[in-house]
Amino acid sequence: MSGDLPEDGPCYWLLYRRDHELLCEMGLEAYRMGVEWSRIFPKPTFKVHVDVKLDGGVRAVHIDKGALEELDKLADKAAVEHYREAILDLKARGVHVTVCLNHFTMPAWLHSPLRARSTALREGGGWVSRQAVIEFTKYAAYMAYKLGDLVDAWATLNEPRAVAYEGYLRPRSGFPPGVLSLSAYTQAMRHLVEAHARAYDALKEWSPREVPAGVIYDIYLAEPLREEDAEAAENARYVLNWWYLDAIAKGLLAPEYTSEARSSPVHRSDLKGRVDWIGVNYYTRLIVKRGRLWSKSMDLLNWVPVRGYGFECRPNSTSLAGLPTSDAGQEMYPQGIREALKETYRRYKLPLVVSENGVADHADKLRPHYILSHLAEVYKAIEDGVDVRGYYYWALVDNYEWAHGFRMRYGLCHVDFRTKHRLLRPSAIMYARIAAEKSIPGGIIPAYWSTVVNNPLATGGL
Repeated sequence: MSGDLPEDGPCYWLLYRRDHELLCEMGLEAYRMGVEWSRIFPKPTFKVHVDVKLDGGVRAVHIDKGALEELDKLADKAAVEHYREAILDLKARGVHVTVCLNHFTMPAWLHSPLRARSTALREGGGWVSRQAVIEFTKYAAYMAYKLGDLVDAWATLNEPRAVAYEGYLRPRSGFPPGVLSLSAYTQAMRHLVEAHARAYDALKEWSPREVPAGVIYDIYLAEPLREEDAEAAENARYVLNWWYLDAIAKGLLAPEYTSEARSSPVHRSDLKGRVDWIGVNYYTRLIVKRGRLWSKSMDLLNWVPVRGYGFECRPNSTSLAGLPTSDAGQEMYPQGIREALKETYRRYKLPLVVSENGVADHADKLRPHYILSHLAEVYKAIEDGVDVRGYYYWALVDNYEWAHGFRMRYGLCHVDFRTKHRLLRPSAIMYARIAAEKSIPGGIIPAYWSTVVNNPLATGGL
């Protein structure tokens, strides 16, 4: 972990009006915001009774008005009202509001990563626990009950696969609980599927049904290093992307990561059709080659990432393909976003939103080209017939980047974390012009560079 504390960050909680002003100054019409579960329920919700149907999984969670009233007694009313005020401020400015209910974090009363690690996952909770599905559904229902009249679109979870993959298959990633366990990974993934589906049901019951509910997913279009790695790349795409999305869109849940399970998945009607839209997060590609199996019985896990491409590069260098890399060591590969959108749409025929796309670039040297090139590829995807409803650059302001803390600067706006002062980067000015004209206007690159000359951020001046 970075050692940075989230409370030392951009302070959106107190400065949300300023950030909303920046949003509107740039001519942006939509905003994705998150709600922090532990702010709403700082104390456990276990004692609130709900009817749960268990049959080889969490098949249904029925939450009635009485349960919502009990949850209301446990909720932090000031936090709920604060979120309402923030959303109302956006709505007053004419902004379309998408609310994401969970972006990695869980309340400490539900997940104790240190305890999970010290007890080899016997205690500590988290997504390996079936109880997490039930408590998340209570939380989703309560949010629909309290905010549903204001929200334009719901997202249940952000990158559910990343939570399980980084937490249980990459113990040195900095993501909790940092325990290597294939069985815990598969269990957590099944629970994350059920958590989305049960939350979807709750959102539909307790907020206006016409409000679309989706999931935000990091699409990894794995490419083979060599021709002989083609099967490994196909397996990687299925494991990283389609295993989860097939479950919530088609009701097809493969119990294990095997070829047999993929060809003969379990059909679960309680999961099918539980997604109205898919948010596609895309940063770069993934190159894989055949590698060791995690388990002899898990033949779909026969691949490993190749260093020097995609996410596996040295920071501020060039990839083995000769492409520039970011402060985070991510290769600039814009054509990948077009393929990610095309393949996701081809498979599910659901509306898509580019829910994250960005680059860590303190000096603001790569970001203008990154934005322009990726938007051009999104436009090509639309020309190809893909139903893309929107694009969110990640992020509006510099933010807490999980295991990287505050070192990675993704924001269109520079934040001085000491004073909390915001300053538009030159790329933000360029982005605002694109937003205003709804196109990439001619001459925008010269205009951008004339701004760069007089801005110290372009050379890392702050």
